[in-house]
Amino acid sequence: MILRLIGAVLAVATIAAYCFLSKRRFPSAVPAPEWSSTSALFLASALTLFVELALIRWVATEVRIFAYAKNLALLLCFLGFGLGCALARETPRWRATAGTLLGLILVVRFPWFSEQLMENLSRYLGAGKHLDIWGSGSQQHWQLFLLGSAVSLLLFFLLTYIFIPLGQEVSREIELSERPLLGYSWNLAGSLVGILAFFAVSWMALPPTVWFAMVLAGIAVLQPPGKERTLIGLAIIPAILLLLSPATVHHFNLWTPYQQIEVQDEFFPDGELKSSEIRVNHTGYQAMVNLSDDFIARHPGLLQQNPEYIPYNLPFRFVAAKPRVLIVGSGTGNDVAAALRNGSASIDAVEIDPAILKLGERHPEHPYSDPRVHAHLTDARAFMKRAHGPYDLILFGLLDSHTQMSDYSNMRIDNFVYTVESFREARKLLAPDGVVFVKFQVNHRWLGKRLALMLAKTFGSAPTVFFADSSYGVSASCFVVSNSGKVATELKNLPLRQFIESKRSAFLDSPPVPLTTDNWPYLYQDRHTIPAVFLVLSVLVIIVAAGFYLRIPNARSRVPSLFFFSMGVGFLLLETQVVSRLALYFGTTWQVNGIVIAAVLVALLTANYVTERLRKPLPRSWTLALLVLGILFAYLFPFHRVPGPAAAVGTLAAIVFSAPVFFAGLLFSAEFRRTDSPAAALGANMLGAVVGGLLENASLVFGMNALLLIAACFYLLAGIGLLRRRTAALSNTNLTLSTKSSAATRLRNSTFTE
Repeated sequence: MILRLIGAVLAVATIAAYCFLSKRRFPSAVPAPEWSSTSALFLASALTLFVELALIRWVATEVRIFAYAKNLALLLCFLGFGLGCALARETPRWRATAGTLLGLILVVRFPWFSEQLMENLSRYLGAGKHLDIWGSGSQQHWQLFLLGSAVSLLLFFLLTYIFIPLGQEVSREIELSERPLLGYSWNLAGSLVGILAFFAVSWMALPPTVWFAMVLAGIAVLQPPGKERTLIGLAIIPAILLLLSPATVHHFNLWTPYQQIEVQDEFFPDGELKSSEIRVNHTGYQAMVNLSDDFIARHPGLLQQNPEYIPYNLPFRFVAAKPRVLIVGSGTGNDVAAALRNGSASIDAVEIDPAILKLGERHPEHPYSDPRVHAHLTDARAFMKRAHGPYDLILFGLLDSHTQMSDYSNMRIDNFVYTVESFREARKLLAPDGVVFVKFQVNHRWLGKRLALMLAKTFGSAPTVFFADSSYGVSASCFVVSNSGKVATELKNLPLRQFIESKRSAFLDSPPVPLTTDNWPYLYQDRHTIPAVFLVLSVLVIIVAAGFYLRIPNARSRVPSLFFFSMGVGFLLLETQVVSRLALYFGTTWQVNGIVIAAVLVALLTANYVTERLRKPLPRSWTLALLVLGILFAYLFPFHRVPGPAAAVGTLAAIVFSAPVFFAGLLFSAEFRRTDSPAAALGANMLGAVVGGLLENASLVFGMNALLLIAACFYLLAGIGLLRRRTAALSNTNLTLSTKSSAATRLRNSTFTE
């Protein structure tokens, strides 16, 4: 807290100094670096993508509403960059950018009240209605709503403003290029490097202190040597102090590629370790507990329930001795330890987060060191697609994602795990008497009802549903079902049957709810609708966008290009589909997301290269037709009926979805090469991407595949814009020829008169 307080004081002083000196420009102490236009463009582009990814990760961790609102931070980044493109002819105010970034960190990490405010922001905005958001209540007050809206607008403003100078720099350097398309290619190449750089710091599990120090250093490097560079570089010190989290051996933080993890050990008065509490993104996640016989015997009052009926041991009351077990969401090893205590013959333990799996080495029962355990660092759904089985027990651990969304699509990272198709894949992996046991934190009756209905539809019989609590460890709602009558057979055991009858869950009597599928995987939403909180946030984004846009000179009289705007809308929707579809086959892992985004940039670079090399480019009407046909083909293609391993089907899906991305790149490149104002084109494209991000909400109503049809419609609208551009160009050409003809006639008449 002391470090944060010092950092807050220094941050306020730095921002005040920037404001005081805002109208002064310092001469360089030495000559400015001879940045070539290409070098400056490349560095600014790389920095743009790096800071974009850094802010998406960090803000979603510190401000929970950003973890649930789909692509909210990404849209604000696009908005700021697009506005910067529209202001390309003005000088970038880099000092203001550094001050704004420092101000954002200050607001989010301000000592005393900021953490509680940022945690409760989703509740203030009405997130409890139609949506399961951890810790959000159903009671709302208009005063809190106004407070939440005001804080959200402030955060939106800061996030947007950070990217305006970056958009100015990139678009200005593209306009200075001899060939705009070549400049755009360098922009894509720099963006690719920025993505790879952030993936590198994620792989190394470096904290935000490093991320934002790199960002501020990058902004400083873009300045000429001298006082300007020094002033911006000084912002690194308060930023680091605000972001630092002091650590000890028994209380420390980790930043994984997915989330922030806080670990705190708890001890008995005699100094023996009681448990290790783990929080994810400032929310309780799990505790590493010791349930070995000798530990429980030494602490008889610790566990107030019968050990056989706590959530960790209950799954093994329904299976035969020495079962073959698959655990998806194995975490730090509590379920794995239970499987070993209950004599399992072999255990496949699947966990997506490398840091969580690494923490399992600290588990007091050391389950991951047992030779019967095979740990798999991957996505649960991806593993089930390639696993062979058979398993006597498939255990879905508490892998519900209450705090983490995918950084690149509109889903939580566990959405594809809890769908009808996923449970069908699990059923295929079961032995004849195999059992599926699902543990879940059910906060709403409709959510428990949905899980029960999906299992009933998959297995043809209703699951046995009950609640199991534990005074040491976690409590959970439990769903158990089998291919055969195995569950009913085990329930003939009188004590087990009596326990379950006394713990029956009431949500089975609640009204039916729509089931989640691979097309509509929104487990935490009660119906096909756009939740009120998303509508509120969309309105706030529009308010910020309008406020910024109307400050652009001639904004009211200059309409963005219909072609480039529509291309931005269509491409954002298409990119979302590519990420989501391939995650279905290869997993919602950070590596897969990174590879897909990088592949999209490579496809666009390839399209630029082809456009530059072709002497006679493909007619735009043909390119547009191939683009729309490619989208329709991807929409209609029955991937679920293609035989073969998941990797092969995923590769086919990658090829199918890459075709429209390539043709979209060709169409954009061909027109961008001929545009009179590359900056205006990029600005319109980015603003279109913002609209595309808002239109992603349509998938919450109509399903994910519907986004392809919406994208196709906007690409057709781009075709109309293209036709208008050609008509305007022909009109200008005819006007020029007419003017030249009139001038020639006047010259001849003048000569004849003389």
